[in-house]
Amino acid sequence: MHQLLKKHFGFDQFRPLQEEIIDNVLAGKDSLVLMPTGGGKSLCYQLPALKFPGLTLVVSPLISLMKDQVDALEANGIPTAFINSSLDYAQIQDVQARASKGKIKLLYIAPERLTMRNFQEFLCDVKVSLIAIDEAHCISEWGHDFRPDYRSLIILRKRFPQVPVMALTATATQKVREDIVEQLDLKKAGHFISSFNRANLNYHIRPKQNTFNNLLALLKKHKDQSTIIYCFSRKDTEELARELSYENFKALPYHAGLDPNVRQRNQEKFIHDKVPIIVATIAFGMGIDKPDVRLIVHYSLPKTIEGYYQETGRAGRDDLPADCVLFYSPGDQFKQTFFIDQIEDLDEQEKARKKLSQIVTFCESPKCRRQILLEYFGEKYEKKNCKSCDACLTPQEEFEATEITQKIISAIAKTNQRFGANYIIKVLRGSSLKKIRADGSHELSVFGIVNDFSEPELKFIIRQLISEKYLFQTPGKYAVLKLTKKALNFIEQKEKLTLSKPKSGFATSQAKGQQELEYDSTLFEKLRSLRKEIADKKKVPPFVIFGDRSLQEMAFYFPQTKDTFIRISGVGQEKLKKFSDAFLKEIRAFAQAKKIEEKPMRSQKPKSLTYNETKRLLLKKMSLAEIAKQRGMATGTIIDHLEKLIQAGEDINIDHLKPPAKRLNKIKQAFLQADGPQLKPIRDILGDDYSYDELKMARMFLN
Repeated sequence: MHQLLKKHFGFDQFRPLQEEIIDNVLAGKDSLVLMPTGGGKSLCYQLPALKFPGLTLVVSPLISLMKDQVDALEANGIPTAFINSSLDYAQIQDVQARASKGKIKLLYIAPERLTMRNFQEFLCDVKVSLIAIDEAHCISEWGHDFRPDYRSLIILRKRFPQVPVMALTATATQKVREDIVEQLDLKKAGHFISSFNRANLNYHIRPKQNTFNNLLALLKKHKDQSTIIYCFSRKDTEELARELSYENFKALPYHAGLDPNVRQRNQEKFIHDKVPIIVATIAFGMGIDKPDVRLIVHYSLPKTIEGYYQETGRAGRDDLPADCVLFYSPGDQFKQTFFIDQIEDLDEQEKARKKLSQIVTFCESPKCRRQILLEYFGEKYEKKNCKSCDACLTPQEEFEATEITQKIISAIAKTNQRFGANYIIKVLRGSSLKKIRADGSHELSVFGIVNDFSEPELKFIIRQLISEKYLFQTPGKYAVLKLTKKALNFIEQKEKLTLSKPKSGFATSQAKGQQELEYDSTLFEKLRSLRKEIADKKKVPPFVIFGDRSLQEMAFYFPQTKDTFIRISGVGQEKLKKFSDAFLKEIRAFAQAKKIEEKPMRSQKPKSLTYNETKRLLLKKMSLAEIAKQRGMATGTIIDHLEKLIQAGEDINIDHLKPPAKRLNKIKQAFLQADGPQLKPIRDILGDDYSYDELKMARMFLN
């Protein structure tokens, strides 16, 4: 697997959980994979597909993505194809004929294809070795993107009962996960849940004030970098794209109402780096698999936290830093509420209302954005300050809130806990609203007792009191504020309370991506131009040739030969063959002119923060399991870090990790018998009682 990883994808090591998932798949077992966007989900079925004798069937709802995924795999020397409504009858017949002859390793299809009789007949003629279901949350009515077509996927399970099924998603709550397992009838599936934390993303919520000018400032900061802007309506996308064009920014709209040819053309211009900015509706799920999106802007409020997480997840899929900015105004929720009110199914309406309330709380909370996001998906964030969201970078100023909290609680109590936040605020501020007079609330002692806080400020305070569990807001269209036991104790015990003030000013991004290199920006731009030129000739997106990370390494190490060029991340055998001559020519010419020598590669000490953190914990004599738990990583990933640190010459005493002498000696004999360092033959000799992790550790000590 490691050899195939380098040969086809150009990577030296797996990302967290990938190796364990692949082992599970190769053992013929079902898998449920939860991994954030950009975490490397696709590789978990693409790599085993090369090892299996038959076809890997990949179900994806994103037709617009399929061609890009196929192009990328073909560029890596992996025979791949897709079947969807964009192909005519003759083209579909050609793909099916090649698949039947075993000339295709992966076949991408849309879920609705499974209900077609001729496709079901085709499936009888092929050997299917693996079924991968991408965006698996679409099968669940509890998810944010339910698609009825996904319910037909049970056909695959019934037709191929012995074939392992892998369900993959980036966003799924516990309830959605359970639903996926049930709907797909996953048998004793391995559950692989990666951290939802996207450490390379900066999360910022900004008030909707002077929004267009603030957007222009953001776009200038990210000049010529790929950007997606989400708007509320189709009309908004077209108007904003037009306004940005007037300001000399290349921007195009993208929404479901556009002519399909125009929509496809706009997307291709964005994917192929001909237009850096795409303006899209939140409601329309864009099929974007572009790894180098550096900025995501929500010009309007997303409908759900899952939607927000998935949309921001389209940034920085190459693991390099990216910004996610949401412009928020409390008024945005009323637009969403209008559409929620139109939902006829009351249960569905209630679910939508609850999800909207969660995203509003997320926007208004003074807490760390990353912490709230991770807690939503059931993951605890241990750090007190993420240093990469507006809440942590510019903490809100606190104020003495005891008196105003007492007044709010008193108003709720005196109106018998029968009203929502807007009504309570009107009472406190002495509104002359007819309903207040009709209810007699104007005669209460709390009527008009607040004049030092505006309505928006009072709403902000009430939101915090709900978040801090002093108040409870009932679900439903007519939400009512109730007092909790904590609120009653607060009054009885005469407790003191400080809360946050609404924030002013913007934070500065500080998130770190993968190991950051001080590469030569001039050479990087030259290589970028070369990449675009080659991509245009081949009619594929530039990232299919090489990702930004690869170009950055080239502009840092200045490789001069094919032997060193292949050591660049993302360069496999196929890309070495196809593209090394052109890129080496450019690098050599630049290095010669500037009198720059090639830098040593892979032998220098890892600069990545992630390696240093692992080293710090190793020096504390912590066990591998303890380090893995603290870092939210797989044990195998920690062992990979350890191997890299030792190869780089780091002075670390790891005697406390040495396997027991008896087992170490047995492993040593197996290595001698196998006559080589590869782990699979060793495990075949020793059996399942010895894990790959233990064998890796033993190999380090034996070396």
